[in-house]
Amino acid sequence: MTETQTPGSMTTPVAGGNVGMGTQYLEVRGLTVDFDGFKAVSDVDLTLFQGDLRFLIGPNGAGKTTVIDAITGLVSGTGSVSKSGVELLGKKVHQIARLGVGRTFQTASVFEQMTVLQNLDIAAGAGRSAWTLLRRRSGVLPAIEEALEITGLADLADRPAGVLAHGQKQWLEIGMLLVQNADVLLLDEPVAGMSHDEREETGNLLRRIGSERTVVVVEHDMDFMRAFATSVTVLARGQVIAEGTVAEVQANPKVQEVYLGTAAAGTDALVEEP
Repeated sequence: MTETQTPGSMTTPVAGGNVGMGTQYLEVRGLTVDFDGFKAVSDVDLTLFQGDLRFLIGPNGAGKTTVIDAITGLVSGTGSVSKSGVELLGKKVHQIARLGVGRTFQTASVFEQMTVLQNLDIAAGAGRSAWTLLRRRSGVLPAIEEALEITGLADLADRPAGVLAHGQKQWLEIGMLLVQNADVLLLDEPVAGMSHDEREETGNLLRRIGSERTVVVVEHDMDFMRAFATSVTVLARGQVIAEGTVAEVQANPKVQEVYLGTAAAGTDALVEEP
């Protein structure tokens, strides 16, 4: 089940992974973000279900990061963004996070002087008072142990986050979302600057966590997208121009034109503009 979306049209869910198997979903309708008269995002529709590993791609300035900024409350938008029927637009950033919507940034935000375990413990205590945060827990929470295993950081639990490799810091930040019970994860270029092996490990991590969650990845690495996406949404000039499987969007003439300036390109040529 796929579709190519025109601005303002309703989005039909794109099949991928275990889409539709769970009850959690994220629905975006008519999302528009206006910066002093400039529409960075215009009338965007998205429907994402639990089990979807959705990639948002498009040239620089297409509005990809702005879309997830609006979903998470960092910028104001109009239209509707709902998570399992609960409207998110108009809520504060922390309120949206408590509803299970988490995000990462292009540069990992971790406490470098603290250990991996301490970073996860602080994230897990996001709703605790300042006094209880200062008190040492008597043991490691099961959610933290699970996050350490899922992210592959169990053997590094007592290491300062500052000594981690670039990719490991990104995995730690993802783990910090997991211990906050985020079931919608919005990841902004998670493999930027990673080695080939780190990209592979990150893709496998996203598959592990994605089966029971909704994961949205803003990405410029087309090889990474081809290898791990279950579905793809393509943005250009703030609007959705195509949606479907990797093969379907690669074969879409509009997508080829956006990336290469011609609709005559072969389907293997979906690459970022230099």
